[in-house]
Amino acid sequence: MQTHFTEEDLKKPHIREADRVLRTCVHCGFCNATCPTYQLLGDERDGPRGRIYLMKEMLESPDDDTQVTEETRLHLDRCLTCLNCETTCPSGVEYHKLVNIGRAEIERRVPRSLPERSLRFGLRKALVEPRRFKALLKLGQTFKPLVPGTLRDKMPPAPVDAGTRPEGKRHARQMLILEGCVQPGLSPNTNAATARVLDRLGIGLTPAPEAGCCGAIDFHLNAQQAGRERMRANIDAWWPHVEAGCETIVQTASGCGAFVKEYGEMLADDPDYAHKAERISDLAKDLVEVLRDEDLDALDIQERRRLAFHCPCTLQHAQKLGGAVEQVLGRLGFALTPVQDAHLCCGSAGTYSVTQPELATELRNNKLDNLEAGNPEVIVTANIGCQTHLAGANRTPVRHWIEIVDEALA
Repeated sequence: MQTHFTEEDLKKPHIREADRVLRTCVHCGFCNATCPTYQLLGDERDGPRGRIYLMKEMLESPDDDTQVTEETRLHLDRCLTCLNCETTCPSGVEYHKLVNIGRAEIERRVPRSLPERSLRFGLRKALVEPRRFKALLKLGQTFKPLVPGTLRDKMPPAPVDAGTRPEGKRHARQMLILEGCVQPGLSPNTNAATARVLDRLGIGLTPAPEAGCCGAIDFHLNAQQAGRERMRANIDAWWPHVEAGCETIVQTASGCGAFVKEYGEMLADDPDYAHKAERISDLAKDLVEVLRDEDLDALDIQERRRLAFHCPCTLQHAQKLGGAVEQVLGRLGFALTPVQDAHLCCGSAGTYSVTQPELATELRNNKLDNLEAGNPEVIVTANIGCQTHLAGANRTPVRHWIEIVDEALA
């Protein structure tokens, strides 16, 4: 793709990066074939190729260009950032880097209305602090009939009891775990089950209470500097453990894992944190990356249920771990039902299911139809956002896959 940036434009780091990404695109349109929003809406501007053109025109235009409007932002807002397009693209276009630049630019040029700004601010403040989120969740569950419909669907009944965690320090092998921001409130058993399963394998988990939200919520709601501050705070919390020889930083939410693995890239221009961020990204592993390298016979699985696995976009497209969980569950003897169009997004996409509820609901219903086609007892996934979104339909039970493994231990 040809670009027409001025020499003055190319002195700006974000324009140089956008120019590099844009020039890799060859207009082929393969990306549209696997884009969930293009499939639903059939609008070129709601597919990756069209959004790339919109961002190119915006970045090449002066600040006062009247062609850059709220309509441009609408099409960028409708993007799930599922990265299915990156998996499909034969030219290796790094779409996620371009869309991060494009969203920051449109936010600067076309300010949102007060209600939109208020919604995004409220989501950031409600979701990123675990204690605040737990308190708000409990309040919402108590007065659930009064909660607006979009948010009411996000509120599950009382979560599965987390039970006890084993004492991790008795093992020679030690790993850190990111507790997360909403997961401790929505599914506290996920990390507890992880600790019990890893304990069986001779691995201890060390929490780092000072580490909080990974930064993805702030970043993807276009508060990108706030997101970077959260990255730095987490690095500070983890660094003493890293220096003490921590083996891995385990992520049980694939959305967080995908984001932490980008710390090194996103803080590469920060002289105080670049080296540490790169090290943190190198240490970050999704839970399945840990388990697939272990002797799983030691788990002594006794009960095997019929499962359908929903592979989150952040696992299969961002982390390139499609099929990994299915392989581990297969090695453990679980029966997995086939899932048509497993590459497509469920519509959760972080806060997308709140900001774009109609599209998210349609995507969820399509995904559940495909997941339920094989009559599974339980749908399992690897990301708290997907888990909550799918469970909100009140159809087949939805759990994190490690909970099912934990329950099947002898």
